[in-house]
Amino acid sequence: MSGRVLIDVRDLWKSFGDNHVLRGISLQLVEGETLVVLGSSGCGKSVLLKHIIGLLVPDRGEVLFHGRNIFDMKAKELSKARQHFGMVFQGAALFDSMTVGENIGLPAVEHKGMRGQELETLVEEKLRLVGLEGLSRLHPSEISGGMKKRVALARAIALNPDIILYDEPTTGLDPIMAEQINELIRDTQNKLSATSIVVTHDLHSACFIGDRVALIDNGKIAFIGSTDELTETEDEAVQNFIARRGADHGSREDDEIDLY
Repeated sequence: MSGRVLIDVRDLWKSFGDNHVLRGISLQLVEGETLVVLGSSGCGKSVLLKHIIGLLVPDRGEVLFHGRNIFDMKAKELSKARQHFGMVFQGAALFDSMTVGENIGLPAVEHKGMRGQELETLVEEKLRLVGLEGLSRLHPSEISGGMKKRVALARAIALNPDIILYDEPTTGLDPIMAEQINELIRDTQNKLSATSIVVTHDLHSACFIGDRVALIDNGKIAFIGSTDELTETEDEAVQNFIARRGADHGSREDDEIDLY
C-alpha cells in the first residue's frame, strides 16, 4: 500500500448494549483506491461506515480524516468535513416527495446555495454520468430499484467529493442489475478518480471493484489485502466466509431458477 492516507481508523470499538459490534477495528484508506469491506450481514460493516462519516460516536478509538480526529471536531467543522464525502445508502434513501433532479441537487442547494440554470446543469451532468439522462422530472416511485441506486450515486457525487462511501450497493437487485451497478461503480471511480469504501457481503462484487479487501469477522479485521491475496489465502476466517457465500449464492440461483 502506497500513497497519501485520507482516512485512518484506529482501534475502533462500539457496542449497543450487550452487542459488541466493533472490537478494535483499525484500517487505512489511501487516496485513489477502492477499499471493499466484506463481512456477513450484521457483522458491523455499516456501523463502521457511519463512524467514518461521523454519524456514530465510538466507545473508544479514532477516525482521522486528513490527520484530524473527526470526533474532536465541532459541529461546523464536521459539517464542512462531510462535504468531502458522498454516501450511497443501502436503500438509496431518496425523498419520495422530490423529483429525481431535486434529490440529486439537494446537496448543492443545502451546502452551496445553488439555484436556477447552474443547478439544472449540475443535475443533468450527474445524470449523464450514471446513464440516466433526461429523467430529472420523474419521481422515485416512477423508476426501478436499479435506477434508484443510480440516482443515489448521482446525488452522492453532486459536490465532487474526495471520498465515496457505498453501503451494500447491490443488495436487493437481481444478478443482471447488480452487475450493472458494479460496472457503474468501477466506471465512476475511473471517470472521477475517486477514493471509495464499498461495504458489501457480495464476494463477486468485492473482487470486481476492489483494489484491496478487508474482511470483518467477530468485530475485528480478520484479513486485509488485495483481491488476489483474498482468493489465495488459507486464512480460516476467509475460507469460512467464501464457503458461506458460495452456499448462499447457490441457494439464490436455485430460487431464481424456480421463479423463472
